[in-house]
Formats: sequence, structure tokens, C-alpha cells
Amino acid sequence: MAWAKVERVLRDLDAGVVPTSRAHPVLVATTTAARGGFLWLVIAALLAARGGGARRAAGRGLVAAGAGMACGHLLSALVRRPRPPARDLPARESLPEQPSSSSFPSKHAATAAAFTVAVTLRSPRAGVFVVPVGVLVCYGRMRTYIHWTTDVLGGAALGFAIAYLLRRR
Repeated sequence: MAWAKVERVLRDLDAGVVPTSRAHPVLVATTTAARGGFLWLVIAALLAARGGGARRAAGRGLVAAGAGMACGHLLSALVRRPRPPARDLPARESLPEQPSSSSFPSKHAATAAAFTVAVTLRSPRAGVFVVPVGVLVCYGRMRTYIHWTTDVLGGAALGFAIAYLLRRR
């Protein structure tokens, strides 16, 4: 009974709750920069330049992001889910990339969540600046219709779990 409610909510989430118009250029740039972890390397370098706790947070963030990306790729090899149909949507056409790999989980979301949570657990002050970027990357994957909403939520959950498991390492 409860599982039926969960399935209904997940179907509703995937039913198109975000606009289909062209995405804002800042959103497109952010989600594109996160490809391959480049954005997280830049943010880690900026944090490391500050020294102290921010430097340690950057290191932990990179380790968690790498683990999140690797686990996301492994899981997507096991779970084959097609991406949302583009249907000539302006939102989808705003991205320079048009991936064709499995949609679940979102590797961008897994990496973003892992980096963001690891940094925030180590340095809450740094997390204040990193969390909005992580949220923006995750939203950007849904807003550009590269992923279903549940793909992003699954990737974010995976990244959160990885960062939490690695918090004492």
C-alpha cells in the first residue's frame, strides 16, 4: 500500500515538473562545467588556496566526488534506463552535449552531492558557498531534460551516502 504511494509520487516527479523552455545560460554553463568533475576541481583549488580547514575540506570533497563518479558509472552500467525524449525541446537543445548513456543515476548529481556533502561535513563555512553550486548542477540536469527527476534524486542520494560513509577516512 505504501509502496504504491511512493511509485505514484515518483511517476509524478518524472511527469515533467520543470519548464521546457530554453534554460538560462548560467544554468547551462554550470551543468556543462561539472562534466567530468571539472567544476569540482576548480572549486577545490579555490578552497585549497584558502588553506586550513578549507584545504582539508577540498581534499575530502575530491575523494568523495571521485568515489561518487565511479559508483555512478558502475551503477549506470547495471541499470539501463533511457534518457528523457528530447522531442526538440529548447531546454534540451541548450546543452552542447547530448549524452546517450544510461540515465540512472545521474553521475553529475552523484558527483555534485558527494563533493558538496563531504566539503560541508568538513567545513560548514565552505559548505555555505558550495551547497548552492551543487544544487544548481543537480537542478540543471533536470531543467535541461538530460535526466528524469528520479535519476537526479537517485544520483544525489548515492553521492550523499558516499560522502557520509567516507566522512571519517
